[in-house]
Amino acid sequence: MRSVEDHLALVTAAAVAPRPVRVAISEAQGLMCAEEVVTEHPMPGFDQAAIDGYAVRAVDVALAGVLAPEDLEDFDPGGAELVDLEAGEPMIVSLPVVGEVAPGSRTPTRLQPRQAVRVETGAPMPTLADAVVPLRWTDGGDQRVKIGHGVESGSYVRRVGDDVQPGDVAVRAGSIIGPAQVGLLAAVGQSRVLVHPRPRLSVISVGSELVDIDRTPGQGQIYDVNSYALAAAARDAGADVNRVGIAERDASRMREVVEAQLIRSEIVVICGAVGGSASKAIADALADLGELEIVRVAMHPGSVQGFGRLGRDEVPTFLLPSNPVSALVTFEVMVRPLIRIALGKRQPMRRVIRARTIGPIASVRGRKGYLRGQLMRDERTGEYLVQVLGASPTGSSHLLAELAEANCLIMVEPDVEELGTGDEVEVAFLAQRG
Repeated sequence: MRSVEDHLALVTAAAVAPRPVRVAISEAQGLMCAEEVVTEHPMPGFDQAAIDGYAVRAVDVALAGVLAPEDLEDFDPGGAELVDLEAGEPMIVSLPVVGEVAPGSRTPTRLQPRQAVRVETGAPMPTLADAVVPLRWTDGGDQRVKIGHGVESGSYVRRVGDDVQPGDVAVRAGSIIGPAQVGLLAAVGQSRVLVHPRPRLSVISVGSELVDIDRTPGQGQIYDVNSYALAAAARDAGADVNRVGIAERDASRMREVVEAQLIRSEIVVICGAVGGSASKAIADALADLGELEIVRVAMHPGSVQGFGRLGRDEVPTFLLPSNPVSALVTFEVMVRPLIRIALGKRQPMRRVIRARTIGPIASVRGRKGYLRGQLMRDERTGEYLVQVLGASPTGSSHLLAELAEANCLIMVEPDVEELGTGDEVEVAFLAQRG
């Protein structure tokens, strides 16, 4: 029986990232950037108001808000026109309003000393103006404005190149492109970007007992759960998924279906018919495409599984159990890391934390357990707590409803058969997208 670590090392060694492609930035979210995006122009490209208010020279409003001196007769305001001046009271500067500038204005505006121009956020700054007085610090006048608070030079102004200078790297190679990166690419005029694309993954179900969900099962038939569940798991991991559906067991037909997917995919997943003569029949049908090795891996559920590199391009190909829970757990442990590596993720594995059990947990000695669990946190101590779902590690592996309730996998080491209440255990957090 092969250890989980040895089999996973064999699988991940087969990871191959698709060649980078250039896509529209609207399609790049969640992908890894494959180039250094260097800006050619400064951002902002011109001095602009950072807030609604009045563009001024800071020196002209320096006295605003300063307490008036006790000896008003000898006080020299230095050319500032003051109003409501009383000893000991905050001084108010009054300036004529000589214009208004809105965002997108292309008409140059020049400001003379001891003048103000009304500006909106994003508007080009008038010549000579070096600060903006926020609207809330004024009376909002149209002809003249009373200013009750001074500002320093550069206040509430976005200067040319404050955000990005020409030659700066806007988005680095290896960065995951999220909303901020998309916005930055748009801001520097980059409509397309080179990215590592999502690996293409095909899911094929095998089983004479299977029918698609738009049909009514007959006697002895069941719905094809696996192709839908595994396709969803692959999308969640970041793959571009093709759900092939149910394939016939006929050897020539099986080979034809799989070979078609090897041409279009970086990863192929076949689910069903693992173990015994059924898996041997599939391996024999695909023998001239490469070796599909059926092995027992020291894990539960999902100990019997197959892996090989098939076709001219040696595409990683998996044979997973027919049990939906076993198939999903095996996918989580073996296939998901391959997808994440192909995407260029530096940390392909799920986040693992340590949690304390709130009840006994039984496992299978000699196999690493991946048991469905509910992870929670003690509000008082902040400690992580975990509860197993399902009492038996062997008798309830088929219960898909329990997996749907789980938000983690409890990972029990092969040499442990039972954990008691209060024991610590490693837990892989199954983060849900939504």
